[in-house]
Amino acid sequence: MVKTLTVTEEAYRRLASRKKEGESFSKIIIRLTGSGQIRDLVGILSPAQADRLEASIAEGRRRMRKGMDHL
Repeated sequence: MVKTLTVTEEAYRRLASRKKEGESFSKIIIRLTGSGQIRDLVGILSPAQADRLEASIAEGRRRMRKGMDHL
């Protein structure tokens, strides 16, 4: 079954800019919207980004524990 969608010029340009060679617009929409599975997140961060995120989470946890000590 095929459905027709109407999008603004800006939406079209943004979608087209994410399109891989040979990829249909249907495929790009499916790829970008994901399946809602945790595995969709694998590889979205570079190792450096992952390290910074991990350090930030650890720091937040330390601050939270320190704040809990005052209760």
